[in-house]
Amino acid sequence: MTEFRAYRLFQGSGDAPQGRFVTMRTDELPAGEVLVRSEYAGVNFKDALAAHGINKIIRQYPRIGGIEFSGVVAQSADARFGVGARVIVHGFGAGVDHDGGFAQYARVPADWVLPLPEGIGAREASTIGVAGYTAALCIHLMELNGLTPEAGPVLVDGATGGVGSLAIDMLSGRGYRVTAVTGKEAERDYLLRLGAGEVLLRDGLEMGKRPLEKALWAGAIDSAGGEMLAWLTRTMQPNGVIAAVGNAAGMELNTSVLPFILRGIRLLGIVANSPMPLRRTIWGKLAGELRPRHLEAIADEIRLDGLPAAFARLLRGGARGRTIVKLQD
Repeated sequence: MTEFRAYRLFQGSGDAPQGRFVTMRTDELPAGEVLVRSEYAGVNFKDALAAHGINKIIRQYPRIGGIEFSGVVAQSADARFGVGARVIVHGFGAGVDHDGGFAQYARVPADWVLPLPEGIGAREASTIGVAGYTAALCIHLMELNGLTPEAGPVLVDGATGGVGSLAIDMLSGRGYRVTAVTGKEAERDYLLRLGAGEVLLRDGLEMGKRPLEKALWAGAIDSAGGEMLAWLTRTMQPNGVIAAVGNAAGMELNTSVLPFILRGIRLLGIVANSPMPLRRTIWGKLAGELRPRHLEAIADEIRLDGLPAAFARLLRGGARGRTIVKLQD
């Protein structure tokens, strides 16, 4: 039994939970075969929503939030994971239905635990995290659907976010010509440093209304949805591929069948909470051909007590890249 610090959410008087910094014991953690001494946790938009009670993501309290974390195995009742093994956990039910990563220790089912590839430590793994995994999954599936660097430029919207930042880094490292779309003109230099060849301001785009517009993009990674995704369907090159990962600009998709039946475009839905065999494949790529090159520029490291401010930044759209929490002294 070990004492540790955690940021725990308790039922509030209204919809919003109350977050408190608490000291807990490992025997208070939920059931699971693997106890992880967590070193870093990533902070995601979903975590900010949960911490503020938005969309009722968490339905049972108290709960330690944090949908992803990385560290070393402290105890294991599963032969697949020896003590001292470096691992990452993201998704499944962590931080939502099961205590998650905003704590110095976490206990989870063994089937949720992924061994880190050789050469990737906890800090790098959490900087990549769910966002980098999602970006890599986009690229993997887009290439399975015919995308190549020679096909033409790839657009990434929501470019300063975690998925966008890491997608730009990976795509440019793989030889793609990347166009970044952002609403933050002040971040132009940041996006160019990550590897974007062109930066467009979202408010300056001429989206038009015709069923088919000028064919511009061989591929696109879209975290906006709504009007942006509809415009992308109209401006893809023949056989172009779009990976849809979010709905920051809306859940509706108002388009026509013409881009699909006349240009043969492909619209891929990306689910980051994917099966473990696919996770192993993607993390293998993240350790190799898709390994990001600019993680220091992308990462903003905080301590556990910085979580409330980090949530507020995410909710007001003020975050850039990835925020990671250093959990151990």
